[in-house]
Amino acid sequence: MADRKRILVVDDEKGLAKIIRLNLEQDGFEVVEAYNGSQAMEKLRTTLPDLVLLDVMMPDMDGFTVLKMIREIGNTPVIMLTAKGEESDIVKGLELGADDYVTKPFSPRELSSRIKAVLRRGDFSRDEDSGKIVVDDRLTIDFDRHEVWVEGELVQLRPTEYRLLYHLVQNAGWVLTHDQILNKVWGYEYENEPHYVRLYINYLRKKLEVDPANPQYILTERGVGYRFVDYKRDR
Repeated sequence: MADRKRILVVDDEKGLAKIIRLNLEQDGFEVVEAYNGSQAMEKLRTTLPDLVLLDVMMPDMDGFTVLKMIREIGNTPVIMLTAKGEESDIVKGLELGADDYVTKPFSPRELSSRIKAVLRRGDFSRDEDSGKIVVDDRLTIDFDRHEVWVEGELVQLRPTEYRLLYHLVQNAGWVLTHDQILNKVWGYEYENEPHYVRLYINYLRKKLEVDPANPQYILTERGVGYRFVDYKRDR
């Protein structure tokens, strides 16, 4: 099938990589395997996967190092696989550019569900586009071109950051709760992952705001959620 998504599985445990491959193939994905960081970078360049499943603990270079290398050359979605479940590890992976984090052991259904959710976030359909929005003299957002300009400079947003910004701006002036944001941006699979919202709001503020600690665009409604400034009325 021409529309099958290609997944690169990177794990030094060959037995686990094979199990993941068999389950994902059963679910309709095409799968490529790599067993260390060097192989991962080679397969990334030669097979052009739609998404990378990347183990953290590997012998020659750990997954965080590989993730940094992947982000230096592109925005291919990456889901980290690890036996560690501490929030500090999750935060580190996300701050380095991972799109999601799955803790071992995981079920085939859970992994496939998370992969599909991440791929959905990257597929921004044209019917969601809303043209160019001039928020103020500093910030311009062009949804048709998927571009964000701050003080005349093009700002690079990762797909999840862009999707989050889209939903905030489309509801400018209205408060979106944490649950609403999780459902719209990440999908129902993430209903128990509220830290994603906090982290990505911070990422956006660092890229868009003059002073992220005192935001003028993405406002916090304490105990409820977040609101994008009503630029048509408030500015």
